[in-house]
Amino acid sequence: MMQWQEVRNTYPDQYVLLEILKSHTKDNTQYVDEVALIKAIQDPDEATRELLKCRNNNIVYHTGQQKITIELRKSYRALI
Repeated sequence: MMQWQEVRNTYPDQYVLLEILKSHTKDNTQYVDEVALIKAIQDPDEATRELLKCRNNNIVYHTGQQKITIELRKSYRALI
């Protein structure tokens, strides 16, 4: 379990694959408080591939970002 700032200090200017362990939501934005590092990713193309495979509480994020914030969107299903 790590704080985002710890990940940023350990892996500067890199993409990282993370599991979100603790977060809170306010006004359609999820703020991530604690994460578990799965792996650091050097190659941006690999980061994109990993992002497309992410499920559940896993995300790919760049350590250049000050905070991890995720805009939440409502999904609408078409009624047939």
